[in-house]
Amino acid sequence: MVGLVTEERHETAAARLRAIGQRYTPNRRTLVEVLSGARQPLTIPEILSGRPGLAQSSVYRNLGVLRVAKVARRVLTSEEFARYELTEDLTEHHHHLVCSSCGAVEDFTVTSRLERTMQRAITEATAGRRFAPLSHRLDLIGLCGRCA
Repeated sequence: MVGLVTEERHETAAARLRAIGQRYTPNRRTLVEVLSGARQPLTIPEILSGRPGLAQSSVYRNLGVLRVAKVARRVLTSEEFARYELTEDLTEHHHHLVCSSCGAVEDFTVTSRLERTMQRAITEATAGRRFAPLSHRLDLIGLCGRCA
């Protein structure tokens, strides 16, 4: 993934955790490493399959803390498992293709031209309203190649 280099990610994660009174424990560091190496948001079973030494209860608890610290975020899907990824400021701005049948999620980026078009549409949609957009997320819901 593009974005901060790995050591910078760890330093940023540690600083964000300190800001909320939490420590950057070895398990939290491992979760940041697993999410950094992923090509798409991961379910907890996927995280555990890559690191058998992690306890499921610890992963749930630590992902919650990483979310509060704005190190990780939950990606909403239609499946029973939540998916997690690092926040965009630790990686890169991207969007998701979400399969409404199996819940698979694939990251994708768009051209700078299309991002500018989306930004103009956001500006138009919020004009005259008491709302200041800070960022945007685009999740396209449909069927993946396996489910179509």
